[in-house]
Amino acid sequence: MKNNLFPVAKEGWNKIGYSFLAFVIAVVLDFDFLQFIFFLLTLFLVYVYRNPERMSPHFQAGSVVSPVDGIITAIEEIEEEGYSYKIIIDTGYLNVSVLRAPSTSKVLETSVLHGARLPHAYQLSNKLNEHTIIVFQDRQKNKIKVLHKLKQSFDTLHMDLLATQEVTQGTRYGVMIYGTTTLYLPQNFRMDIKVGDEISASDTLIGYFSKK
Repeated sequence: MKNNLFPVAKEGWNKIGYSFLAFVIAVVLDFDFLQFIFFLLTLFLVYVYRNPERMSPHFQAGSVVSPVDGIITAIEEIEEEGYSYKIIIDTGYLNVSVLRAPSTSKVLETSVLHGARLPHAYQLSNKLNEHTIIVFQDRQKNKIKVLHKLKQSFDTLHMDLLATQEVTQGTRYGVMIYGTTTLYLPQNFRMDIKVGDEISASDTLIGYFSKK
């Protein structure tokens, strides 16, 4: 993703191409209804895979920005080794699907588990749905764990990260169509958001790390 500067993410090119081809065939065969359906489908896919260029604000060192577009649905205190808070963000079909690095950091861990795409209301979706886990660590050794999980998506999770890779804040690293993102943050993190906020990847400040 880091070199994908096209207005439409490359992960969607095949689907858009097939949909447009189906539209052309429908035109040749004079199937008016199918022409309309495939034309709308092509426009929908172009919109879903849009890849806008964003000029990241210059936040101070220790800042964390949102890795996704969506709405914050929960902020919870937790007791998990190394983490004290989690923030849950819901990304809909009409949100920008491109994922971006939350901070200038090193990738300590990245893993993808391919699985089901059950509705979020199903209890088993929490364990079975396709997801990826990424752990970022900044220069001050502050860690951020990011969990991306699909809901009823028509596409798989796309990731372009390797362990030990260095990324800058706002760098594109993948695509997620219709899912949830959970940020796990340590005790020394100070939030600048609240439940219900609509946020944008790389544009919205989540908060800052204070000195340990």
